[in-house]
Amino acid sequence: MKKTLAALALTLAAPAVVLASEGAERLTRMLEPLQTYEASFEQLILDGSGERLQQANGHMWLSRPGKFRWEVDAPYQQEVVSDGSEVYLYDPDLEQVTVQALDQRVTHTPALLLSGSARELTESYEVSRQQQGGSETFRLVPKSVDTLFEELQMTFNDERLAALQMIDSTGQETVIEFSDVRTNQDIDDGRFAFEIPDGADVIRDTH
Repeated sequence: MKKTLAALALTLAAPAVVLASEGAERLTRMLEPLQTYEASFEQLILDGSGERLQQANGHMWLSRPGKFRWEVDAPYQQEVVSDGSEVYLYDPDLEQVTVQALDQRVTHTPALLLSGSARELTESYEVSRQQQGGSETFRLVPKSVDTLFEELQMTFNDERLAALQMIDSTGQETVIEFSDVRTNQDIDDGRFAFEIPDGADVIRDTH
């Protein structure tokens, strides 16, 4: 996914961290009732030294299980759409569509944490939790070394997802802040269908 802005510091001032099992149970209880999620987002990408690499904004829709649409509006347009079985990544500038099977491993597809795989949390991650007032931050560290990121943080304000932060093996950090959030509202299933544009090059990733 092309990555975008968030004016958000996810580091919280030193409240106690609960046991991992309790953190996973709490996060599961917060995610399980989530059927749909829609929000605008701002996203910021930083390199390992904290230098800003990219800033963008867009909109996302998500429906359990396994369906999501991620649209980056500016400055680099891109769409990522999952119909529950395949993922389409469309780059209008390159006139290129990459198609691949949806990887059901939650360590490879963080969106699955929101779209229906909360029950796999304790199997896939070490989970810890911090709370300060109405804000709760969950830190997830994958147990497997075969993963796309080394750490994921999810921040909830008043039990509503407000931000994500991902750090990969190079130290690159992606911070996403959500706004205008709507949960458990009807979303037309057509939102998760992708029609390949005429003339676009199609690459099918079989790995």
